[in-house]
Amino acid sequence: MPPGADRRCGHSPWPSPVCYAPAAGAREAGANHPNRRHGRGGALPCLEGSDGPMGIPRRGDPLALFHEWYAEAQQLDIEEPTAVTLATADARGRPSARMVLLKGADENGFVFYTNLASRKGRELQENPYAALCFYWMSLGKQVRVEGPAAQVTDEEADDYFATRGRQSQIGAWASKQSQPLDTRFALEKRVAKYALKFGAGAPPRPPFWSGFRIRPESIEFWQAMPFRLHDRLRYARGADGEWTTENLFP
Repeated sequence: MPPGADRRCGHSPWPSPVCYAPAAGAREAGANHPNRRHGRGGALPCLEGSDGPMGIPRRGDPLALFHEWYAEAQQLDIEEPTAVTLATADARGRPSARMVLLKGADENGFVFYTNLASRKGRELQENPYAALCFYWMSLGKQVRVEGPAAQVTDEEADDYFATRGRQSQIGAWASKQSQPLDTRFALEKRVAKYALKFGAGAPPRPPFWSGFRIRPESIEFWQAMPFRLHDRLRYARGADGEWTTENLFP
């Protein structure tokens, strides 16, 4: 589902609620944020806890750092801090990318939901490996995630679907996602059909609609620095499940 749908507080899997109204002073904070110096001079900062002159602090768990950065994005004037580019590829290796909304991130992976018959759904079933790229321009920060993907359990999908607004639930039934559409009216007729079918009751989750969890094998953190000398810190998960880190040239 594209960014902008189902904007409601109180149904977030994140450690703090995902609310779309910016915090007081967020616009000013974003304008003056120290990382909004894309090549405009100034000394390279050395943040507390960083390795030498590198500006990205190391953490034992990359998820902890991800949540720190997400919390920063949430405080700024960013309408959809959970918006992320999802890249997949078909069985022949031909890539495609689109924006989705992240619905959860923990030690098990990064979760989003979709129609299983959509292009991304089909490609993940053919080639179950994906990449995510978050870019919060106001922060001058980017996070890249790569790893294998697998469907969430039916129970997880049911629980999340129940939190969606009724119109979004009906829309999930009505949309043959990624299939050719003759006219807008054809879609509206399908919406009316399922609205009538379910009446005043709660629509159940469609059997063709679920979520995917990407279990990260690598997570890279990128921070904008002056003169394009950006900081890059990559975490890689070993066969034993432990994380190692390395800095990368910009």
